[in-house]
Amino acid sequence: MKNGLDFLDLLNCDVSLKILTNLEDPSDLVRFSAVSRSWRQFVIENGLLKHLCWRMFPEISRVDHVNELCGTAKGHAEAGSSNFMEWEALKREHRVYAFFARGCLSFALRECIYEAIIASSTDNDPEEGIHNTLEPRDRVARRASYWSSKGQSNPAVPETLTYRLCADLCVITEINIRPFQAYFQIGKPIYSANAVRFRMGHVKSCMDNIVKESCQDCGNDKSCMDNIVKKSCQDCGNEKFAWTYTSQEFPMAQENCLQNFRLPEPVLCIGGILKIELLGRVQRQEMDSLYYICVSHVQVVGRPLSPAFGIQTFEHSEKFVLEALSYKQPTSPAQSSSAPTLQMRVRDLEQILNLLRGNVVDVVEYGYEWEIEDEESDEEDEDEEDRE
Repeated sequence: MKNGLDFLDLLNCDVSLKILTNLEDPSDLVRFSAVSRSWRQFVIENGLLKHLCWRMFPEISRVDHVNELCGTAKGHAEAGSSNFMEWEALKREHRVYAFFARGCLSFALRECIYEAIIASSTDNDPEEGIHNTLEPRDRVARRASYWSSKGQSNPAVPETLTYRLCADLCVITEINIRPFQAYFQIGKPIYSANAVRFRMGHVKSCMDNIVKESCQDCGNDKSCMDNIVKKSCQDCGNEKFAWTYTSQEFPMAQENCLQNFRLPEPVLCIGGILKIELLGRVQRQEMDSLYYICVSHVQVVGRPLSPAFGIQTFEHSEKFVLEALSYKQPTSPAQSSSAPTLQMRVRDLEQILNLLRGNVVDVVEYGYEWEIEDEESDEEDEDEEDRE
């Protein structure tokens, strides 16, 4: 703006929109709207931040409307002229999408899995249950830690692992999976899948209502809620979930390492449910000649958008309400993604109890474990040095 002239006044609306829609950074639009009242009004009236969010995350186009449950406004305006109410709604959208875009790009990256919900099959439950995949170590107290599918004669039979994430809205960037190597079997086979695919979505709203009503009867006890969700998932499978994103297939190597599956673009998981599809079996077990898939660890990396944002889903609809719950930047988690999980703490407590009872077990520190083979090799090296 120079000599009191506004270049938006010199250009027609279509040209101005063409220029501004080429901006890819939300902060550029925010800065543009802060230059003058007329520029701010132009950005808000045309919903430029909302459309930029749609381009960044196509999943957000499912938003029916936004609610502000914090700040100066709460919910929809209920009084005033239609023009005033429309302008207030546009300003509300602008504020919500501006902070939403900021959160998607700048909130802290961290481990996003909250809990394991269900596996499509389990060979020996709970010893080989899906909860073992939350444990970074593949051996705890001299026992193998992994999930195992049931055996199949047909190697094409797939398996699935379903998890609940730590927030209803998460921007997921990568998923890491470590196939399990059966070190206790001859040849130490690795029971990987041939390929993986990922689905993200939410529990259907009718299911949400069932859970809430059931948990009210038992005082909103968390363990009760978890059991209801898992039991309902077991009874109805995929019917209880609505998937808003499906990835491409990624090849999986038959290697005992944490394999990285980085998504081509960050994906907004709406509803906090992740399903991992393990496609094809590559390893046959010698003792029964059946094919298995085994996983020792799953890690999901992304940006949780809670407690700043939440959602409300509609029954029998793909639409949802985006709710701004706070405009404060979430504090970084006190513990890093590599810190011990709750499951690890429980297992370590079991080790301490076994020691107190007089049972001898291996005490494993985080990230370290003593191997008998390593000890023997160290002793052999010392003997050779002594002989020399």
